[in-house]
Amino acid sequence: MHLLIPFAAPLSEAGRAAAAALVLPRLQALLGRLTLQHRDEGHELSLSPPHERALAAALGWSGAAGCLPWAARLAQADGIATDDLAWGLVTPAHWHLGTEQVSLGDPAQLLLDEAGSRELFDAVRELFTSEGFAMHYGAPLRWYLAHESLAALPCASPDRVIGRNVDAWLGADPLARRVRRLQAEAQMLLYTHAANDRRTARGLLPVNSFWLSGCGVAQPEAQPVPRVDERLRTHALAEDWAAWTKAWETLDEGPIAEALTAAQAGTPLTLTLCGECSAATYTVARRGLLQGLRAAFTRVPLRPLLESL
Repeated sequence: MHLLIPFAAPLSEAGRAAAAALVLPRLQALLGRLTLQHRDEGHELSLSPPHERALAAALGWSGAAGCLPWAARLAQADGIATDDLAWGLVTPAHWHLGTEQVSLGDPAQLLLDEAGSRELFDAVRELFTSEGFAMHYGAPLRWYLAHESLAALPCASPDRVIGRNVDAWLGADPLARRVRRLQAEAQMLLYTHAANDRRTARGLLPVNSFWLSGCGVAQPEAQPVPRVDERLRTHALAEDWAAWTKAWETLDEGPIAEALTAAQAGTPLTLTLCGECSAATYTVARRGLLQGLRAAFTRVPLRPLLESL
């Protein structure tokens, strides 16, 4: 059993205040039975957030931050034959124009359905195919590109960019500039598209751009694949700390409680907690009888742990 929890700890002042007030007795009890196996030290400007790096490591992948082949993995799950091609994930998105910056909205909030997504996919497809890309539809929020230039193109994960200034994450190398040009062309095309007029009339945000990420060639996966619980993600990205706190409590009552029961029974167990900078991976400790009894009554302080992530 390997449980991986993204967005376990925030960086913002309000988020840290919420984390400091968390009451998670099962997590504290579980950590008392585990020992730190590995820390992945990082920083908040890494193209790949800690949870993506941790999952890639568990899968046995190699690759620098921003060069982990999530697109190929997702394409395979969507029934697309990836062969030996390099793939990129195109996520239809809304870029919000503010007074001082352009920020990326959470694509999940678009409520993009199958029909609407396919219409927009067909609208932009020629932009990419005219540049030599193969383009495939996977799902409303998952479009795919295949091209040799994507083999080593570093891209920021959407989880890094949502709610933030896109300029800081677009990159400046020649291949990234090509993506920027395609984004600009797609924005002009989508601005006047009838599908967006209908979305606006229904009170929905227009799909006015895209985000490219997860580029690379598919890699084999080690088994077993960790269980990734993403219930904290949406609330953390929206900085809704009351909802994030509630989600942590349900996590403590559900999967964490299951993991604690497994640890008490001596079942092999791994827990990975991921923040915005770093990740910490814990495993069941080998202890003697006395140490085991002490562990049963140990409650690990959460605040310093979460602040270290």
